[in-house]
Amino acid sequence: MDRDRSGAISSHELQQALSNGTWTPFNPETVRLMIGMFDKDHNGTINFQEFGALWKYVTDWQKCFRSYDRDNSGSIDKNELKAALTSFGYRLSDRFYSILIRKFDRRGTGSVTFDDFIQCCVVIQTLTAAFQQYDVNRNGWIEINYEQFLSLVFNMKT
Repeated sequence: MDRDRSGAISSHELQQALSNGTWTPFNPETVRLMIGMFDKDHNGTINFQEFGALWKYVTDWQKCFRSYDRDNSGSIDKNELKAALTSFGYRLSDRFYSILIRKFDRRGTGSVTFDDFIQCCVVIQTLTAAFQQYDVNRNGWIEINYEQFLSLVFNMKT
């Protein structure tokens, strides 16, 4: 993977190494999110130790993805995505799942590929964590002013 033999893996090298099962390049935004999550020394690359953690993360997501890709199509449709996120504890409307499919379906097929599935889950997890900081009563409702909302959005790591 370390094509330039620098001792670290760049986002370009990681994108080339990963497969989403569709013979297309791994989503660059998903690669950026993963590098951001595992680049502990914040140098923009993944060293050997960081790569070990990232690789475990990717293989765990791959097992999860395959378990919800019930028809083995190589992508997850709206119902399969709903089953996956429901098992993670999310209770969302069918309308919202349609929004998620539109947002993360880069190919326009009504389903999401493996790399887009990772991105979707990471974004939902990040947004949920940000929301929970303001949900002081833990009842699923927050009250924030406009500046707090902007701060919430601009301080997110997505």
